[in-house]
Amino acid sequence: MLTQVIGIDLGGTAIKLGRFTSDGSCLKSLTVVTPQPATPEAVMGVIVDAIKEVDPEGSAVAIGVGTPGPADAAGRVAKIAINLPQWWNIPVADILSAKIGKPTIIDNDANCAGLGEAWLGAGRFYKNFILLTLGTGVGGAIFIDGKLFTGRFGSAGELGLINLIPDGPQCKSGNQGSLEQHTSVIAIRRRTGKEPSELGALAEKGDAKALEFWQEYGKYLGIGVTSLLYVLTPEAVVIGGGVSASFEFFLPSMKTEIEQRVMPTSRENLRIIRAQLGNRAGMLGAAKLALEKFFEDGNGE
Repeated sequence: MLTQVIGIDLGGTAIKLGRFTSDGSCLKSLTVVTPQPATPEAVMGVIVDAIKEVDPEGSAVAIGVGTPGPADAAGRVAKIAINLPQWWNIPVADILSAKIGKPTIIDNDANCAGLGEAWLGAGRFYKNFILLTLGTGVGGAIFIDGKLFTGRFGSAGELGLINLIPDGPQCKSGNQGSLEQHTSVIAIRRRTGKEPSELGALAEKGDAKALEFWQEYGKYLGIGVTSLLYVLTPEAVVIGGGVSASFEFFLPSMKTEIEQRVMPTSRENLRIIRAQLGNRAGMLGAAKLALEKFFEDGNGE
């Protein structure tokens, strides 16, 4: 019988859970609303109840959680969750292990999305790639030689927080003019007063202003990715998150910017592709995180 684990994608507005087998099959999934205010106590209570619903017989043997912010290197503590109140150094893994009685590990939600795409999505064909998640914020994940790179403290790969325009809008990270402040959903709303889905629908109809917006959007994204290409020289850049629904409209200007700014030696055979798993990537990757930690490496708690 295949090992079963639970993957959880904790977001500011919704929490997605799934019970998965070790081959990536989803046996049952559930989406619940993130309580507001999203205090640690309220959120953990909702997650515990949801786990019991998605796994009523207790068949899963471990839990993986993606949180909206960096985790510590051991995968135990949510160090910061910028869009959740009071989320500073919350021992998420210990809390869930105590309440559910199963070993638990956590990581940044974008890292989990990257693990999902590397396992069963657009990244499975590449050993060296980066993922950008274009959503409410902009997250990232880095894969080097087939392994997720998280750095010395577990918080590497915050690709959306790299500097783009030094005197741009203030970022919650403390940076100013970060990539996130020009390419996130919040940035799109600030600039246009519209949702990305609206702008995508308008572009589909050939609306000139919407098409112009996506062209400029691709330019900013391309400039940001330029820095990452020079440092990492990946085989592929995978674009995920809700904004990726308009991938076809911003890809041309993004590619043009990269071709103008990056030497051929740093972008040879580079692929820029859309993520494949949609909003399942985070919980699938969180399940993979648990499998890798507690079973595939022969470790346990």
